[in-house]
Amino acid sequence: MLDWPLMSEGKILVSACLIGKPCRYDGKHQLREEVTVLHEEGMTIAVCPEEMGGLSTPRTPAERIGDKVIDKNGKDVTAEYKCGAEKALEIALKFGVKEAMLKSKSPMCGCGRIYDGTYSGNIKEGNGVLAEMLLAAGIEVESVD
Repeated sequence: MLDWPLMSEGKILVSACLIGKPCRYDGKHQLREEVTVLHEEGMTIAVCPEEMGGLSTPRTPAERIGDKVIDKNGKDVTAEYKCGAEKALEIALKFGVKEAMLKSKSPMCGCGRIYDGTYSGNIKEGNGVLAEMLLAAGIEVESVD
């Protein structure tokens, strides 16, 4: 069993791609066995905030540039990202979530380090839209790398 300090106190919010849901921008998943085990034990709530915000899968890759999220074609998808993040936060608050395990580097879920907005694979310090909202609400966030 993993050493998650708040597991016994409530559910953990997780990025759905980490439990094998093919919801990443490229239509793939980012399966992490340790997260799947927790999910199978009923300890998690899995969300895909991008899909919850109305974006399709697959979709054009997007990166965070300041307060905006811009896809690789130059389309501003900030509203969709904010909408999905707000819905995921609402779920987290409804179920008393105190901890989240999110996909690393993502413009939605990344915590501490995200892609830099140049589509070159470079990383910068920062948080994705959902990670930022969860942290502001006092929910502990960890990126699964």
